[in-house]
Order: sequence, then C-alpha cells, then structure tokens
Amino acid sequence: MEDRQIVELYWQRSDDAVAETQRKYGRYCRTIAIGILHDEADAEECVNDVYVGAWNAMPPHRPDNLSAFLAGITRNLALKRFRGQSAQKRGGGETAVALEELEEVIPAGGSLDEQVAERELARSLDAFLAALPVNQRRVFLCRYWYFDSVGTIARRFGYSESKVKMMCKRTREKLLLYLRKEGIIS
Repeated sequence: MEDRQIVELYWQRSDDAVAETQRKYGRYCRTIAIGILHDEADAEECVNDVYVGAWNAMPPHRPDNLSAFLAGITRNLALKRFRGQSAQKRGGGETAVALEELEEVIPAGGSLDEQVAERELARSLDAFLAALPVNQRRVFLCRYWYFDSVGTIARRFGYSESKVKMMCKRTREKLLLYLRKEGIIS
C-alpha cells in the first residue's frame, strides 16, 4: 500500500491504518528501536508505542514522508525510554557514548530547548548533512541517528573501525565549525 493511502487511513480513523503501518514499517521501526535500546522486549514495546504516537499525530499532521515521520517518532520514544534506564544495563552504553560524542558539538538544554532555536538547529543540520559527501553523511547518520556501533558501521561500509571513528570525529568537528559559523552556537 502506498504511504499516502496509509496516511489517509489514519485521517479516516480506520483500524487498518495501524495494521498497514505495521506491515510496511514494523521491521524498520524495530531496527531503529533496537539500535538505541539494545533489548528486544523494550524495542517491541517502543514500536507498539510508535503506532499509538502515529495514531495520535494524524490528524492533524499529514506527513509527506511517512517513513521519516515514523522514524522520528521511533527514535524519540526509544531515546526517552533509554534515558529512563541505566546505560550500563542496556547495551553496554553504546547509545550513551554516541550521545556524549554529539553533546560535544550540540549542547543539551538552555536556549536550544526553545522551539524557534530547535527549528533553526534542524534547518542548519539538514543543510550541513546535505553538503556532506554521500558516504560521510551515511556514516554520520548511522552513528548519530540510528546509534549503530562503530563495528557495525565498519562492517556495513567495508571500513576499518579506526576509519569510522576518524570519519565521525572529523564530521563532528566540521559540524561544530558550521554551527558556529551559522551563529547557532558560540
């Protein structure tokens, strides 16, 4: 079923909307949740919460890109669940390490919590990522959006772990310079 048809089912409040979402995007959402939570049961609960989140968000939202919309809900719910748990009990802290790496560039809290600043940050991140070479962007997103381990990324792209670490470090440094240039951070 096409994404626009699934979105229309949500707008019609049809029970088929969740079933079609699960059929088409269940595995995708589960992969994202497991990447963050590193626990099958927690990931399964998270994905079930994604369907509720999508149901509650549509209407009023009518996403143009359903997979990205669901990925965002999944990621946010998984991160919320992750933060409520001990990083050492769940996945050996891989998600915590990735979050700490990004916090060196994008600080949490403060004025970034304001909606206007968040939107501006999102626009800047989109522009930054669009300007990166394709493989550099993919590695960065695998690490900081999907929270894949360095080893997983290295295997996926055929790189050494040290190359992945260096790519991530250099991209974070570029991001920091870019955000300073844009006036997002000082």
